[in-house]
Order: sequence, then C-alpha cells, then structure tokens
Amino acid sequence: MPDLIAQFIDIVLHLDVHLDALVSDYGIWVYAILFLIVFCETGLVVLPFLPGDSLLFAAGALTASGRLDFALLSVLLIVAAIIGNTVNYWVGRLVGHELKLRFPRLIRQSHLDKTHAYFERYGGMTIIIARFVPIVRTVAPFAAGIARMDHLRYQVYNVIGSLLWVLLLVPAGYFFANVPLVKNNFSAVVLGIVFVSILPGIIGVIRARNAARHQP
Repeated sequence: MPDLIAQFIDIVLHLDVHLDALVSDYGIWVYAILFLIVFCETGLVVLPFLPGDSLLFAAGALTASGRLDFALLSVLLIVAAIIGNTVNYWVGRLVGHELKLRFPRLIRQSHLDKTHAYFERYGGMTIIIARFVPIVRTVAPFAAGIARMDHLRYQVYNVIGSLLWVLLLVPAGYFFANVPLVKNNFSAVVLGIVFVSILPGIIGVIRARNAARHQP
C-alpha cells in the first residue's frame, strides 16, 4: 500500500511527464485514456481520488506543444464530464441508498454530509461549484440522485459546470505551459492547483469547528 501511494503521488506531481509518456506509448489512444479517467472520476462515486483539475491543466499543457489537439481534447473531456456526472446521478437515484448501506467504507457518510452542506448553502449551483472541489465533485451527482433532484434541472447545471471546468483548466494549461516559471516548476504548480481546489473544503471544516465551539 505505501508503494501504491508513493506511485500515485509521483504521477500527480509529474503529470506532464507521465502524460507525455502516454502519448509516446499509445498515440491517439491517449484521448480514450483521458476520456476514461475523467469519466471514472466524475461517474464512479467510489473513485473520488483520481486527479481532475491538475489532469486537465497538464493535458492542456500538452496541447501547447502540439502533442495533443486542443479542440478534440476539450470536446472529449466535456463529453466525458457530462456523461460521467449523468451516470453518477442515475446510480444515486436508482440504487444510492442500497450502495451506501452495502459499501460504507467506499461511500463514506462524511463525504455525503459534506456534499449535503454544499447543497444546503448553494442549492442546485452546487453541481457547478462542485466541479472545482475534489471529492465533492464526485459525490455531488450521486447525492443529487439520492435526493431525486429534477433531472432536467440537474442536467442544466451539469452541462454548465462541465463546460466551465474543462474550458477554464485546459486553456489555462495551454496558455501557461510555455511560461518559464510554470514550465520549470510544474510540480509546484500542480500542488498549487490541488491546494486551491481543496481550500473551500478546508475553510468549510474550520467554519464548522468554530461554529461547534460557539454552540452552548
């Protein structure tokens, strides 16, 4: 297990290197690999740990070098995000409660509670906001399905969130890839992206603890 964790951390910190190697090894099939990763991260509630924001940024960086096609990559990732969230929603709606009871270690109540708090605060906009928050991004569609959120309303937020997520992060990777400061410190940039992504969650935990302390 420690070796797997170390390998995962290495992949996340050096996504540019590993993605470049994937392109060299698999050529055009790398589009299918990236599609599958984004689909699984957004579509399978048991896989919230897969890289999302940093992956899109790193993939966008490869389009700047011509290794990947910007338009094709963006369209595929948007479609993967939309389909993934749709599958996750229907899994939650159809068998969510049964899965939660049967696999409590994989579908953690703490993650559902955190996502529920987002719904309480932001309503349907949570589906859009969740796109930029790890773990919540994966759990929110599942929770929306369990709550039987209106499907048409859900899909509007889903499409908007998917478009914003991909069309902000992939172009960011494209435009900043050749900036020397970014290019020479890619691991630090990835860490920064991860930190910014989890910052709302950290703030939420701090606020919840402070509120609990001040309760009589």
